[in-house]
Amino acid sequence: MEGTEPQEAATEADATTPEPDSEEQSGTRRRPWVRWVRRGALVVVLLLVVPLLAIETALRINYMGDPADTAYSRDRDAMWLGHAWVDGRKKDADVTALARRLEDTGIRDLYVHSGPLEHDGTLPKSKYPRARWLIDAVHRELPGVRVQAFLGDVLATEGPDGMRLDRAATRAAVVASARQVLDAGYEGVHLDLEPLHSDDQDYLALLDGLRTVTRAQDAQLSVAAHQIDPLPGLHTVAGLFADHPKWWSQKFFGQVARRVDQIAVMSYDTARPLESTYGGYVAQQTSLALEVTPPTTHLLMGLPFYYESNPSHWGHAETVAAAVRGARLGLSRTDPDRELFGLAPYIDFAASETNWREYKEGWRRPTAS
Repeated sequence: MEGTEPQEAATEADATTPEPDSEEQSGTRRRPWVRWVRRGALVVVLLLVVPLLAIETALRINYMGDPADTAYSRDRDAMWLGHAWVDGRKKDADVTALARRLEDTGIRDLYVHSGPLEHDGTLPKSKYPRARWLIDAVHRELPGVRVQAFLGDVLATEGPDGMRLDRAATRAAVVASARQVLDAGYEGVHLDLEPLHSDDQDYLALLDGLRTVTRAQDAQLSVAAHQIDPLPGLHTVAGLFADHPKWWSQKFFGQVARRVDQIAVMSYDTARPLESTYGGYVAQQTSLALEVTPPTTHLLMGLPFYYESNPSHWGHAETVAAAVRGARLGLSRTDPDRELFGLAPYIDFAASETNWREYKEGWRRPTAS
């Protein structure tokens, strides 16, 4: 039919002549490198987000279940105390109040801040003028509780300033400082050197020297320990991207644990965003520590007796209740009959009533009604 030819012709033309795309109509054409950048960004996001979600999910699962009926206090806990106890600010009434606070807690060791050490390892006696008073007062008000000198310093591992353990003279001075505080009446030395990188052989040599002194005086040698790699070798990977690789290898943790009487894990400041994942993380850390800590060494898991909210410590997540439950879960799954095990609140001057209540309710065995 005559009237159909123009329509058919138009259709044929439409089929053979491409329409300009929207980019051509707008006068622009997307460059190939833009597409590659966007695809690369998507890959980076997936590489970061997917593992993070997987880790958080695994930790949440690790927090599930019920602790064993035996996973309660062994009456072998410890607590970090601030410097005010030995510099003259605290009085007899404060020790009496502390004794009331510690009733029925199972706390048997007090790590009393008596430093810091000088960068050369020496310790001025002026740092702890009231040590003898405190030790006598604790023995009077808290029979059976030991007072240890909490000594620490910043290490020059991530900057130009700080203590250098690679210097034999510095290590010898730290040993001499330990002997000094034991002569003053302390019943142990508690060492906290940070940031301490994994596999530091100079640190192990220092512990060997300290152990000789503490054993000779029948005193305790205890240390504050970094967390253990949540994934094997993670401290090595982290060291490639940050000055502070944060974790110790499980092997190094075991090497430290075999050289001391007590090892207290600083199981806080974990950057975990949820209470459940923080509790799961503490459960994992407890298991990892138990696996390599000999039964003759007293293992303690730290409790966050303070509140902060920042990227490394979310106060709503890192609760004492979650830490206590996590420690009980790890103990139940790994070594439920371990006797030399306890918890260690950090620190007295920042503690709230909620911290104390969650610690006691979660860790003390319920009494029969």
